[in-house]
Amino acid sequence: MGILPRNRGGEGGMVVVDMLSERATMMRESVQKSQSITDNMVSILGSFDHRLSALETAMRPTQIRTHAIRKAHENIDRTLKAADVILSQFDLSRQAEAKILKGPHEDLESYLEAIEQLRNNIRFFNNNKSFKSSDGVLNNANSLLAKAISKLEDEFKQLLSSYSSDYYCFFSKPVEPERLFECLPTSMRPSTGSPGDQDSSSKNHLPSSHGEHNHGTDDTVYTPPALIPPRILPLLHDLSQQMVQAGHQQQLVKIYREVRFPVLEESLRKLGVEKLSKDDVQKMQWEVLEFKIGNWIHYMRIAVKLLFAAERKVCDQMFEGFEQIKDQCFADVTTGSVAMLLSFGDAIAKSKRSPEKLFVLLDMYEIMRELHTEIELLFRGKSCNEIRESAFGLSKRLAQTAQETFRDFEEAVEKDATKTAVSDGTVHPLTSYVINYVKFLFDYQSTLKQLFQEFENGDSNSQLAAVTMRIMQALQTNLDGKSKQYKDPSLTNLFLMNNIHYMVRSVRRSEAKDLLGDDWVQRHRRVVQQHANQYKRIAWAKILQCLSIQGLTSSGGSNSMGVDGQNSSGVSRALVKERLKTFNIQFEDLHQRQSQWTVPDTELRESLRLAVAEVLLPAYRSFIKRFGLMVESGKNPQKYIRYSAEDLERMLGEFFEGKTLNEPKR
Repeated sequence: MGILPRNRGGEGGMVVVDMLSERATMMRESVQKSQSITDNMVSILGSFDHRLSALETAMRPTQIRTHAIRKAHENIDRTLKAADVILSQFDLSRQAEAKILKGPHEDLESYLEAIEQLRNNIRFFNNNKSFKSSDGVLNNANSLLAKAISKLEDEFKQLLSSYSSDYYCFFSKPVEPERLFECLPTSMRPSTGSPGDQDSSSKNHLPSSHGEHNHGTDDTVYTPPALIPPRILPLLHDLSQQMVQAGHQQQLVKIYREVRFPVLEESLRKLGVEKLSKDDVQKMQWEVLEFKIGNWIHYMRIAVKLLFAAERKVCDQMFEGFEQIKDQCFADVTTGSVAMLLSFGDAIAKSKRSPEKLFVLLDMYEIMRELHTEIELLFRGKSCNEIRESAFGLSKRLAQTAQETFRDFEEAVEKDATKTAVSDGTVHPLTSYVINYVKFLFDYQSTLKQLFQEFENGDSNSQLAAVTMRIMQALQTNLDGKSKQYKDPSLTNLFLMNNIHYMVRSVRRSEAKDLLGDDWVQRHRRVVQQHANQYKRIAWAKILQCLSIQGLTSSGGSNSMGVDGQNSSGVSRALVKERLKTFNIQFEDLHQRQSQWTVPDTELRESLRLAVAEVLLPAYRSFIKRFGLMVESGKNPQKYIRYSAEDLERMLGEFFEGKTLNEPKR
């Protein structure tokens, strides 16, 4: 509110009041007029609302009819579309039925498409049960699908049979051996014939072809044969897939087994595989059995690396996506063939043990170890458990039998009771047999080390060394016993010298030296030298006494002769003649006997002759030089001095040659 100017006069104050009064009156009139206008506007708006409500009420039936018409159009569209879908399903069903009734043989791919379409139709009508004819349609479709799957099974069997194995001929046929040999690495292919051919060369079980030298190296390539053409496998896969979807897994497995089982078994029979029992094995001659074992090793390698690998590849591709079925089919097809192969190995492992079987047992164990990883890979899965365990069980049994044969061999060497002595003192057959046996074993070092680890942990080198030393010690113990059969102690020592030298020389020239060590070699070389010294002492001590001056002279002096046949030293001519006569008899006896004795090693023989000559010849020369004149001055000196030193040296060169004389050997 503003502050009015103060007017000094009373009249002025009244004027102001009047002005304010007028303004107030005017404002009151203005408010009243505005209220009147507002009331009129409210009245007018109220009239409009009434009219709009009346209009809305009048239009509601029209709106309802329009909405109903729109809904009806939408329902008609949906019904027409549904009818169109149903009609198209009927049309597709008729097309599928026509293809199915024709059968799968002419156009398998179209037939499989028709089955898939039929399954789609069944799913459609299952989801549209409101359709009043859906039950009838479903019954018809399911019946048609069952017929289609039945025809599919026949087609699967016919296709699998037609293209199994030898697909070049387009009918079920085993794989020919020649075709399998072509899949082997070039170095392993037989030059002529087949392993099953009795006239062909078989694996030699001598040490040169034993052990790791026969192992397939890691980079050796085996190419499994294609049992079914690559273009056919996808079709078989599609057929099997349809059968599985139809719940026909068992029929699928049954058909595969019925077709492939006999083909695989016949492939092995044509290769030469036989099912032999323990009794069959026991009745065989060793040469025949050894031949069959060599073949069996080939068969195992071919079966696992080629035939079984090829069968696994077919199963994996044909039943891709169905792990249990692929394992089941592979197990069902191979179980008979594996059993046929393993039965022979079991028969060998359980047959009577003998030393000569050790190497073939190691060969068999070796091939099973070589194939271990592949067997584990091929025969994977629960369905193959029994087959896989059978194979690994055979490896264990072969290892066990080999170890027991080892122990048998040690015991047999120590207790060998061969009565036949070597009359010439040469290397005994038992020695050469045992040493060759040990040398052969060293071709199997890696195999033996694996075998030892099967039963006990530890250093495999130490285990092999311990076994070798035990065998060597058993041999020495036996040789000591055999040496006692000789009546002549010098021949006893010559025999032991020859045999232990043979052992030492063989060890030095083989891998056994690294295992047994230099200490073993040096220790046994000293034993050889001891026996050589003993031979020399025993054989030549008596004859050397004939050349000794002991007992001939009473004192030193000249060689001049006295009237009584004595020289100035008092030596009797008769005594000298007697000594020379005895020397001649003994030397001739030694020459006759010991030229029949044998020292087979050239170096050792020359060394022994030289050792004898170094003792004998100087003594003989000295004796002749000292007392020869006494004999030469008498009658028939040649009767007593029969040999010159050179003659003796020449005759010593005939010692230990193993000559056969008319006189029986002693």
